[in-house]
Amino acid sequence: MEFFRIKKDIPFMKYALILNAISLLTFVLAVFFLFTRGLHLSVEFTGGTVMEVAYVQSADVGKVRETVAGLGYTEVIVQNFGTSRDVMIRLPVQQGVTSAQQSEQVLAALKAADPEVTLRRTEFVGPQVGEELVHNGLMALGMVILGIVIYLAFRFEWKFGVAAVIANLHDIVIILGFFAFFQWEFSLAVLAGVLAVLGYSVNESVVIFDRIREAFRKFRKLSTPEVIDHAITSTMSRTIITHASTEAMVLAMFFFGGPSLHYFALALTIGILFGIYSSVFVAAAIAMWLGVKREDLVKSPKKDHDANDPNAGAAV
Repeated sequence: MEFFRIKKDIPFMKYALILNAISLLTFVLAVFFLFTRGLHLSVEFTGGTVMEVAYVQSADVGKVRETVAGLGYTEVIVQNFGTSRDVMIRLPVQQGVTSAQQSEQVLAALKAADPEVTLRRTEFVGPQVGEELVHNGLMALGMVILGIVIYLAFRFEWKFGVAAVIANLHDIVIILGFFAFFQWEFSLAVLAGVLAVLGYSVNESVVIFDRIREAFRKFRKLSTPEVIDHAITSTMSRTIITHASTEAMVLAMFFFGGPSLHYFALALTIGILFGIYSSVFVAAAIAMWLGVKREDLVKSPKKDHDANDPNAGAAV
């Protein structure tokens, strides 16, 4: 499906050096903010108190959040779980206050607003659990990256695998850089968004790489930069339709999904925007600079033996 077709190829690779220099600068700034400011980790990673409370009627999550925030908790996570009457509250660690004291204080404030609220469960999540989540998250990230390299190396060529991984890491580091610079809360939902961006970005790269392979087969007189320009230009309509529809859904989560999905949608938005950029200008350009050529993707047909050649088939 195409809304429009661009008849003349856009010379993307002509500006590859300038655009990748901008990407490198953005990447370096993201790394700088990660090391100097660090990530603002949520309760899942740093430890804290988890409360589960139940209401007789459907709970107003926004009102519950305001009640808890009125006690001085600025980094509280409040969300429904199970049914609309059940609410989970995640409280950060407070110096000099035990988990039991925190839960009693919060429950008293909630009962003042609604006397029928009941406490279902309270649990302390220690920093050790947070460290385990960080370790498991990094392991998941590493396994995804390894899987991408293996998949692209088998389907296309190792140069495409290396180019795609560099482009995807570019996207991930920039997302983390945004969260470090603005000190947005980095939660398990955001980590899930980061992993989703990895798969989303590699899908866009695969589409472009597949068109590059087709163009190499079809246009034998074009140079490698011209082939890449044609491949990217021919996917422009598909790229706009796909990313616009995806971003519309993500923006719906951002504006109407509530605080629990706010940063998840924000991570996806950053990943989608930079994923388009990196697939077109970073991955394709790196593959070109690594020396990808027609012979890497298109196998030359084997020459048939001449039936009249007396030497044909002589070797045993």
